Formats: sequence, C-alpha cells, structure tokens
Amino acid sequence: MDMDSVREGGAGAAEAAGSGPATSGGGARRRWRPWVVAAGAIAVLAYFVLSRSIAGQASAARGGRGGAPRAIPVVATAAAVGDLGVYQNGLGTVTAIKTVTVRSRVDGELTSVAFHEGDLVREGDLLAEIDPRPFEVQLHQAEAQLAKDQAAIANAKVDLERYQTLIQQDSIPRQQLDTQVATVTQYEAALKSDQAQIESARLNLTYSRITAPISGIAGLRLVDPGNIVHASDPGGLVVITQQQPIAVVFTIPGDHLPPVLKQVRAGRTLTVEAWDRDLKTKLATGSVLAVDNQIDPNTGTVRIKAVFPNEDAALYPNQFVNARLLVDTLRGAVLIPTAAIQRSPQSSFVYVVKPDATVELRDVEVELTEGDESAVRKGVAAGDVVVVDGVDKLQPGSLVAVAAPGGTRQRNT
Repeated sequence: MDMDSVREGGAGAAEAAGSGPATSGGGARRRWRPWVVAAGAIAVLAYFVLSRSIAGQASAARGGRGGAPRAIPVVATAAAVGDLGVYQNGLGTVTAIKTVTVRSRVDGELTSVAFHEGDLVREGDLLAEIDPRPFEVQLHQAEAQLAKDQAAIANAKVDLERYQTLIQQDSIPRQQLDTQVATVTQYEAALKSDQAQIESARLNLTYSRITAPISGIAGLRLVDPGNIVHASDPGGLVVITQQQPIAVVFTIPGDHLPPVLKQVRAGRTLTVEAWDRDLKTKLATGSVLAVDNQIDPNTGTVRIKAVFPNEDAALYPNQFVNARLLVDTLRGAVLIPTAAIQRSPQSSFVYVVKPDATVELRDVEVELTEGDESAVRKGVAAGDVVVVDGVDKLQPGSLVAVAAPGGTRQRNT
C-alpha cells in the first residue's frame, strides 16, 4: 500500500464518518426557513407603512410651510350703523280699563236675557228684561192721583175767586179767605207730588229694561230667566269688561324712574311693547298712560300704566305679559350681533375677518346691549366683518371660510 492509497482511504473514511451529522444539519435548515420568510415579509410591510407615514408628515409640513392651509368655516356678518332703543323691562298684568257688574235697579222677575255670553255688546244694547207690569200699575195709580188732585185744585181756585169777591163786599170773614188760599196752595203741592210719583213710576218702568252701561265683552250669565232679582243683590246679572282699548300695569325699578319721568314731563309719548312670557312674540304696541305717584317701599318698584288699542284682541284681562318701555333711542351707533362678543377676565373682544381671510382679535367697549344686538362704542367700525359662530376654533391669524348668517358663503379660500 503506497501513501496515495492511504490518503485516499483516509479521505473516504472521513467522508463516510461525517455523512451522519451533515444529514441532520440540512433538516434543521428546512424547519426554520418559513419563519425567516414570515419575518422578512413583516419587515417589508413595516417599512412600507412607516414610509407612507413619514411621507404624509412631510407633505403636511410642506403644506404648513408653503402650501395652502385648511380654512376654518365660520359664520360672520358686517357691523352696521343704526339706531338702538333703550328699554326698561318689567312684568305686567293686562287690566280692563272699565269693568262693570250689571245689576238690576228694581225688584222683580227676570223674564228674558237678550245677550250671549262672550259676545261684544255696545253701550245701550238691551241685556235683560224684568216683568214691567207692576211698574205699569204704579204709573197708572200715580196718573190717577194726579187727575184727582187736578180736579180738586180747580174747584179750590173757583172758591178762592168767589171768596175774593165776597171779601170786597164784606160778606165773609177774612179768615175764611186765608183758609181758601192755603187750600189752593196745598193742592198745588199735591200736584207736584203726584207728578213726582208719575216720574218715579216711569223711571222704574225704564229700569225694567236693563241695558249695557259700557261697550265691552259680556261675561258668563250669573242669573237665569225666571229668578226674582233685587236691587240689593251683590252678584249682579253679568260682568262687562272693556277690552278695546285695554291697559297693562307693569313695574320697573325705582332707580330707573328718573329718565322715564324726564320724558313724561317733557310731554313725549313713550312707547310700550307687550311680549309673551318667553319674550319671543310681540303681542301689541301701546303708550304710557300714567305713572304711579309713589314707589312701593317693599319692592322698590314703581307702577306704570300703559294703554293699548288691542284691535286684534291679542291682550286679555288678567293676562301676564312682559312689558318693554322704550325710554330713549341711541342713534347712529355701530351695531353688531351680541353673539359676536366674547368675554374674558380682562376685557370683551371680537374676532374681525381681515381682507386676506384671516382673523384678528380686537378688544371692544360695549355701550348698550338689547336682545340680539349690541352697540359698540370702541373697537369695531361700520363695515368690519365680525365672527358670529365658530369662535371656539379660532386663534389670531387663523384662516377662515366665511358664510353669512343665512348659510350663504361669502368668502371661500
């Protein structure tokens, strides 16, 4: 055996000896290969997502630096010059100017009722009738007594003329003539009494027809036909309330009375508006009729009475309303919606839209606020566009897309 054969044999033996471990290592690689592929796929997906995120952030950064920023939608309106009323508000009660309880002036049976409950009755309209027959009898008796006394006085006057002739002839004593004169005078007085009785009977006969003393709305009937009514009955037959015109009595604080008195004493007519409980619907417009002569010490308020034509019957007696008294008018003021005014511990401010569609914050000085409008003394000029809605999203310099209060877009960027 030479050396070459020995080397070849050693190599073959070594190769045969190592054949078992080599085969085991190949199986382990086959088992780990799927996990390696999955890990690679996850890494590729993560890289893709991260790249898109970074690209989006870069795009946003580019938009913030050089692109067009997104505009914030807001509602805005322009400040205008106008007049704003100075009002005093108070709670009021609608009161009928005239309220009459219709009662009978004579005693008797109620025979008929001529009105309908809730209807408008005019002054002088027939409301009810009481049996007139007793009063007709009284009238006839008075007329008969008058005729009797007229006959008696005629006879007494004839005797008086006869006695005057006889006294000139000295045929009768003077006392008899004087007695006859007194008799004639007595009958004359009786005639006057009879005439008064006749007038009283006629008046009672007139009172048997009950008529409306005022024009107004008839209430519910208090007595039915067939009942005996008396002049002393406390309830009466019906209550009539005058509703056209009608009054409203309301109160204002006593501290607010001086400007009201100043206008009243100057002879000016002060307008009063009547609103419903929620101050959403105006019911009627009237004017001040009178101011009470004293302030209530318990409440510190003063009562004011206003009169309303009430042609549409919007006001009803004993109805509660909110009264708004127009004391003065602020003329030529810069007016903006009250909703545009924001408040901070330091000041009141508004956001004003500039021509480049960005907003700036301005401090304002409010002179007067009435409902949805405010008069600004300083900080806003006529024509400035102020933000009304969407203020909570704004900062000074924010870009905005402005829409009018009705929803129509005015400016879009």
